[in-house]
Amino acid sequence: MVGFFSSRRFLAIYSGCLTIIFAITVLAGFARPWQSASFDQITVRRMNVVEPDGTVRLIVSDKAEFPGLYLHGKEVQRPDRGDSAGMLFVNDEGTEDGGLIYGGSKEVGAGPSSFSHLSFDQYDQDQTLVLGASLEGGKRTSGVTVNDVAGFPITPEYVATVERVKMMPQGAERSAAWARLNENYPPGAERGFFGRQKDDSVGMRLSDAAGHVRAVLTVKADGEPVLQFMNVEGKVTKEISGEN
Repeated sequence: MVGFFSSRRFLAIYSGCLTIIFAITVLAGFARPWQSASFDQITVRRMNVVEPDGTVRLIVSDKAEFPGLYLHGKEVQRPDRGDSAGMLFVNDEGTEDGGLIYGGSKEVGAGPSSFSHLSFDQYDQDQTLVLGASLEGGKRTSGVTVNDVAGFPITPEYVATVERVKMMPQGAERSAAWARLNENYPPGAERGFFGRQKDDSVGMRLSDAAGHVRAVLTVKADGEPVLQFMNVEGKVTKEISGEN
């Protein structure tokens, strides 16, 4: 009998019985393939929210673990994203759809600095709506920006090209590289801005489809309101101030 319990036949029967019992338990609802839990507090460096198929939809991260750019389920490295913590929004196809980043510090001899940036992207492209605020050198800015973005899709190859041009030293060669890039990939344009400027004024700036500022309404730091209209070259063609 002892030999039977150690035989391959017994082990096969034993394994089969366990499998049947487990299957019955799952089908009967006594066990679930998923579990839920409640916590009063959790501490993490990064949290990824994913769909059942594994598609990343939301990332909450500290500065050290902040992700690069997500394009159709693949992460593209972004070395310029190492200065902030925040959240990254990802659409149904695994492509970045906007995000929230923020940071702040007080360095010896430099004073405090801070920034906050909430943005929403167009499909396969860049930011169309931005809410931002910053403090640098004692100067404060805050506002809402509306953009027209380019018509081409952002790809890993395009990101690599942009990063390569960014790494070039300042000079004529770098300027020429930017010009070629903008010729091959026409950029979008800022269409409108409302907010506070570094000179303590508050105002609204409106631009045409090419990004040329055409109208500016400003309330200066001393309280004087000014309305200006510009031509394509940026020359003021008409101005109405509080004294007119």
